[in-house]
Parts: sequence; C-alpha cells; structure tokens
Amino acid sequence: MNKTIRSSTLTRTRLIEAASQVFASLGVQGATTREIARVAGVNEVTLFRHFASKEQLLGAVIENAFVLQTEALAHPEAWTQDLKIDLRHYAHLYNTMLEAQEDLIRTFIGEAKRHPEAAKQVIQEAAKPLREKLRAYLESSQKRGTVRADIDPFAAVDMFTGMLLAGMLCRSANFNQGNYSCEDYIETCVDIFVRGINATLSSQCGCKS
Repeated sequence: MNKTIRSSTLTRTRLIEAASQVFASLGVQGATTREIARVAGVNEVTLFRHFASKEQLLGAVIENAFVLQTEALAHPEAWTQDLKIDLRHYAHLYNTMLEAQEDLIRTFIGEAKRHPEAAKQVIQEAAKPLREKLRAYLESSQKRGTVRADIDPFAAVDMFTGMLLAGMLCRSANFNQGNYSCEDYIETCVDIFVRGINATLSSQCGCKS
C-alpha cells in the first residue's frame, strides 16, 4: 500500500513538473493534456486519474510555485515584529518564487486576457495564501500601532509585491538602467515601503495616521 501511494505521489509530481514546462513554453491555451502527459512520460488516462482537467493541473502548478514560500511564513517565529527585518525576509522569499517561476509568470502576463475564467480563478486562489500572510501581518501591525492605521493592507500588499515583480521582470530582460544588484533593488523596495507605512516615521514627519 505504501509503495502504491509513493508511486502515485511521484507520478503526480512528474505531471506537475511537466505541466510547468509545457505551460511555460506553449502557453496556457497552447498546452494540451496530451503533450503534458508525453513530457511526464505517462499516458493521458494516467494524467486524468490525478487531475480532472487542464485547469485543475494549472492550479496545482501555481500552488506548487508558492507552497515553499508560504510554509516558510507559516510559523509565528518567522516574524520578528520588526517591520524592516520581516519585510526584507518576505521580499527575499517572494523574489525567490518569482525567479524560479519566471517563464510561467511571463506566460500568464502575456495571456492574461485570453485565460479562461476558470483558469484565472485558479491562479488567484493559488497565489492567495502567500499574499494573505503579508496582509495579516500588516493588519496585526496596525493593531500594535507600528503600521499606519489609514493604510489599506490589500493595496499595500499589491504595491509591495508589484514592485518585486517589476524588478524581477526588468532584471531578467536587462532593462535596469543602473548597475545595482538584485539585493540593492530589494533593499530599496523594503526601505521605501517601510518608510511609507511606518506609523512612527509618519507621525514624526506630520503625515496622516
């Protein structure tokens, strides 16, 4: 029984890895379950035993891209309650995920308007846990008085992760205008973001809180 479960898990992993490659190279619309099964070294029947549809397989691919970073933030000790330290840690985890999934991310951006509604929903739900970790952290920081009360946590999360995404895309396409490193960019993003949301700094400069 254990051998059967182990074999099934390995097959599922191979399918997810194959799907990631095929989605990245052919796009969501161009990818077929037949090609994914071929790359995974199984037949389509086996694929459908594990995943009911291409959209479900797409969801597994996206979820897999986020799971390690989400787990790294799942434990309370992962947060020190120091805004700069915590956001730097989060930024590095998020950037690692972005770099590892660059081809797939570019595919999603390029095909955003053509994705089936079901696939868009899958992508949003798969990305949700990692973003929820940061939103919850910002909300708890507002209650502690370290983050400005007038900041919308949802908008703040979009802004912060958006900066990191833009940086990854620019670096990988060699669009950055200076000689700064990835570490320089992340540190700058964290510094600007913390200065903008920090309740103590905003009160010192007379900003609304």
